[in-house]
Amino acid sequence: MIRHCVFIRFKSDVSETLKAELFSEIDALKNHLDGILAVHIGHNVSPETGMDKGYSDGFIVDFKDAASRDVYLEDEEHQKTGGKLVAASEGGVDGIMVYDLEIAD
Repeated sequence: MIRHCVFIRFKSDVSETLKAELFSEIDALKNHLDGILAVHIGHNVSPETGMDKGYSDGFIVDFKDAASRDVYLEDEEHQKTGGKLVAASEGGVDGIMVYDLEIAD
């Protein structure tokens, strides 16, 4: 399994409504693509002050395998939503951190 973790520093003027719309688009991909096992979305709730480095929101997508993740990365709907996330992030791509983990079954 691949756990695809995405953390976002949104621009200060991005509304909660826009965030919800973007995260809804991410969540909808599970109905569009095979191999997505789960989607988790939310605000950072860690009590460790300053450790978030400004990444206040994020999502995690669990994929059956690396091939499923790779299909997602190339998918047109994912790329459209990804472009919107980049546009809403502080510094564009610099405001997004991606970290993938391989999880043993």
